[in-house]
Amino acid sequence: MATATSISAADGSTGRRYGPRHRWIVLAVGVGAQGSFAAMFAGIPVTGIAMRADYHLSIGQLGLALACLGLGVAVSDIVWGLLTDRYGDRRVLLIGLTSTAGLLALMAAAVTPGDGAGVAALAACLLAAGALGGSVNGASGRAIMTWFADGERGLAMSIRQTAIPAGGSLGVAVLPWLAHSYGFRAVYAFPAVLCLIAAAATWRWLPTSDAPPPAAAGDVGRSPLVRWDVWRVALASALLTVPQFAVLSFTAIFLHDVKGQGAALAGVTILIAQIGGGAARIWTGRRTDRRGNRRAYLRGIGALTGVAMAAAAVLTQAPTPITVAALALGGLLANSWHGVAYTEIAAMAGPARAGTALGLEGTTVFGAAFLTPLLIPVVLTVASWEAVWALAAAAALLAIPLAPRPRAVTAR
Repeated sequence: MATATSISAADGSTGRRYGPRHRWIVLAVGVGAQGSFAAMFAGIPVTGIAMRADYHLSIGQLGLALACLGLGVAVSDIVWGLLTDRYGDRRVLLIGLTSTAGLLALMAAAVTPGDGAGVAALAACLLAAGALGGSVNGASGRAIMTWFADGERGLAMSIRQTAIPAGGSLGVAVLPWLAHSYGFRAVYAFPAVLCLIAAAATWRWLPTSDAPPPAAAGDVGRSPLVRWDVWRVALASALLTVPQFAVLSFTAIFLHDVKGQGAALAGVTILIAQIGGGAARIWTGRRTDRRGNRRAYLRGIGALTGVAMAAAAVLTQAPTPITVAALALGGLLANSWHGVAYTEIAAMAGPARAGTALGLEGTTVFGAAFLTPLLIPVVLTVASWEAVWALAAAAALLAIPLAPRPRAVTAR
């Protein structure tokens, strides 16, 4: 096995060689790309109260519009993964980031309430934003998998995945304030600028060579798309996404409609879930690198998340601080598994096919992110918020038997 310190690569256009330390710069580029997309993906749903009022949407229309972000990623991620394995990380990242920035700029110019945009235009643009922005998932992940050896991949991928709650926290903190203070032109312009900055970093520091670095040489096998064990990881991840997006997408609406609270408390709740989940990702990434127990961790987090969301269901009518604490804990746990799952599925496929495997993971995860905001308004129509949080708990618990059984491993 190649060690992390032996990895190097040449830039195909300049002839410049990059030493093993450059892997940390590659990781930083991946973090920036993932974070810029996450600021949009997590931040826009938290503007839900303002979006519902300014665009004159029903809760069902709001759920549809927000769900389109996840649908866009779901329908495009396997394609982006295949393109990444074929044409290289750098090219896909540059195309995806610049096109996402261009679309967000168009939305800021012509798809705001002041422009008379309705639910159809809003949903279509959010669908396109998800489809274009989702390119970062497989491309940045494949770059990291090819630059880091197995003993560091869990840590590196977990750091990259932590860019999602970190970037999401930035979006959660800034976008609702922008919506309230400056309107939706500013809401869309802010992540557009972040995507352009990430594209500039990719242009400057990610090597041009389309071929994977030596760590991936000769690492080929069956396509991840025809392996049931790979699909089990992807489907278990989809189930774990349900409580994550239930908390992310509807905490603000729940606290407003049931508890009479404003966006500030919802923002704090989601920030706790995002920041705590990000810290947990890094810790578990490093720990599972040493212990080799990624599958066991996925099963364990399914159990813990299920218990926490069940508590949120039971405590829905409790005093607001208790309910918020349960939701924050459930959201934190539901945000903590991503680095380990993405590392495991990419490692199962091998670096040369990591883009495809990560594309499959993104398809199932963001497919669940699409379906969850559509399902919750239906549950609310026929039942209650207790049923919403109970559904999230059930999804997490179902992930336990679906995740592959742990392999016999020795501590590293």
